Amino acid sequence: MKTILIVGIGTGNPEHLTVQAINALNRADVLFIPDKGESKADLADLRRDIIARYVTNPASRSVEYTVPKRDTANPDYGAGVDDWHAALAERFAALLEGVPGDGAGAFLVWGDPGLYDSTIRIVDRLRTDHAVEIIPGITSIQALTAAHCIALNRIGEPVHITTGRRLGTVADDTVVMLDGQTAFTSTDPDLDIFWGAYLGTPDEITIAGRLGDVRDEIVETRKTARERHGWIMDTYLLRKRS
Repeated sequence: MKTILIVGIGTGNPEHLTVQAINALNRADVLFIPDKGESKADLADLRRDIIARYVTNPASRSVEYTVPKRDTANPDYGAGVDDWHAALAERFAALLEGVPGDGAGAFLVWGDPGLYDSTIRIVDRLRTDHAVEIIPGITSIQALTAAHCIALNRIGEPVHITTGRRLGTVADDTVVMLDGQTAFTSTDPDLDIFWGAYLGTPDEITIAGRLGDVRDEIVETRKTARERHGWIMDTYLLRKRS
């Protein structure tokens, strides 16, 4: 039986890898590297760097694959994502055909496979005659709080995690991921914001303060960084002021 290893690799720093993750990568016969196009070549380069640093198994090989694009013009977001996942599942099935019968193939997942990543859901669409192992990784939330030297939660208080699309009114300490529309510009300016982009990488940027005071700075910084790199990954925590 083939084994699918879904390995969390952290948010951009090769030193984020756990010993468990390194051991899993060295068990793999095939290591899969996603190609998301020239504008996101850095993401593939990081995976190559990780493999070069930590994989000592001489029998392993790397296979790169093109990631199909999601139809962002589809007005039905859920249907668009479902179609995209179906296309990815077909791609994964073809990749796994190259794994030996009792061998293992590893998908190197940015951050942690269980938090705002769909690799697990895509693998679930495949045939059931595979064993699946999940290796957790450092998340962008952990990298964010470490960069700002803060704790994620306040004593006795809950934490809410959402996307920019579903931000709404901030009742609790709220972590926002996947916010391409900069939803923070339309929320309470008296909140504190702890914002970070390219967390864990040499290009890491952080800004913190009263939202109304730093909102425009974040928008401009984000715009400039995206133009420079061709892509951006940012995460932020919104917190009611004490």
